[in-house]
Amino acid sequence: MKRHSKKNPKTNPPTPNLRDQILADFTTLRVPVTADQLDETLKQAQDAGWSHLEFLHRLLADQAGLRRQRRIERLIKDARFREALPLSTFDWNFNPEIPRLKIEALAQGDFIRRKQNVVFVGQSGLGKSRLIQSIGLAACMLEQHVRYITSGELLEDLTAALADQTIHDRVRFYAKFSLLIIDEFGFDRTERAVCSEAASLWYKIIDARSQRCSTALVTNIDFESWAAYLGDAPLAMAMLDRVVDGATIVKLKGKSYRVHRGSDEPTDQ
Repeated sequence: MKRHSKKNPKTNPPTPNLRDQILADFTTLRVPVTADQLDETLKQAQDAGWSHLEFLHRLLADQAGLRRQRRIERLIKDARFREALPLSTFDWNFNPEIPRLKIEALAQGDFIRRKQNVVFVGQSGLGKSRLIQSIGLAACMLEQHVRYITSGELLEDLTAALADQTIHDRVRFYAKFSLLIIDEFGFDRTERAVCSEAASLWYKIIDARSQRCSTALVTNIDFESWAAYLGDAPLAMAMLDRVVDGATIVKLKGKSYRVHRGSDEPTDQ
């Protein structure tokens, strides 16, 4: 009596009508899979004996990766960094007093998911702007919505909005980002003199974001000097409370990168 060995059934390509319907469904769903890509993946699945899930994963993985990359590129562009340099290119050796492990931990983005703030404090030239933008870039790579702006630019925008009575819209705009980086706070004391409403405008932004999303503030003035800088002690205290509550405080000190590199080179540190 002959024994008939069981043969694994071959995966047959779909009928032309089913194939066309699948391609039409991809088009409806805006999944950019071409007919050639579908046929090639079907052939590979048949030759290698892939499961249905493996076939589907291989078909969609490349497209998902491309879409994710395009999204990250848009996020980086929308963040409006002055310089988008990865943290890996920072010169840690020149100034060993900079807390590298603390900053690299921030680049993991957990503080954004926890809706906590970050404050960088230190004199000019220590790398604050460079480092916070690298953290912002890392956040974009994690598909977080980031915006970088200097304190002066923010105040100028809010002052204009106050004049044309669109201030509520601008506050809502700045409240929507997962991470808002405000650089150079206290860098130019003329900001306070130019706009009598400066303290109130800055407070509106901080208050709108408090405990809802993360704000990174970069400053060269110590916390005890905020009242004098803002010209309104009670408002300064309220703003400070909202900024530092649960925040990661990074105090930078040491040698100046700017002096080290020379005045004839870009000051990107």
